[in-house]
Amino acid sequence: MMDRMNAIERCAQLLKKLVEEEGRVLKGGILKVDTFLNHQIDPELMRNVGKAIVEEFGKIELTKIITVESSGIAPAMSTSLYLGTPLIFIRKKRPITMCDYIKAEAPSHTKGGITELYLSREMLNLEDKVLIVDDFLASGKTIEAVANMVLDAGAELKGIVGVIEKTFENGRKRLSHFNVPVISLLKIRSLDGKVEFED
Repeated sequence: MMDRMNAIERCAQLLKKLVEEEGRVLKGGILKVDTFLNHQIDPELMRNVGKAIVEEFGKIELTKIITVESSGIAPAMSTSLYLGTPLIFIRKKRPITMCDYIKAEAPSHTKGGITELYLSREMLNLEDKVLIVDDFLASGKTIEAVANMVLDAGAELKGIVGVIEKTFENGRKRLSHFNVPVISLLKIRSLDGKVEFED
């Protein structure tokens, strides 16, 4: 128990330091973390993210990690490497090789408008047990769309992870009907001019 809490605490401290030193608050409740999470990737952070998630979910049987391209891929890959399970990333543009697929839509907070999401049905089956890992948990609408795609494929959803959670957007409440563990590694309660962290 203490080791698990220590891993999450260590990761939260590193995330908090990076947000304080390099994060920028933009209009509309957007936190820009391009220098370590969304554009350029900090490898030490990803190592800690993977360890923290695996210590939380490592005792649960999982067969697939799933995320949305592209910002979720780094934390999901780190988790996948520590668990030794394949990583699937939801596509935002359907390649011509994807013939049998599940399609969903979700609003994009950072890009504006609606984002189309595509998952090839051959990636998941009835035996799969899935953990969703994404960079942010905000409104929860994108993660909810992904979770519904997982269920539509017949797989079992086992948990949801957002590396950074903006608690003021109430995404956790939106996801509560899935009845699975939802964790975040760093919680932010306000971006009203500056970053305010949850205690």
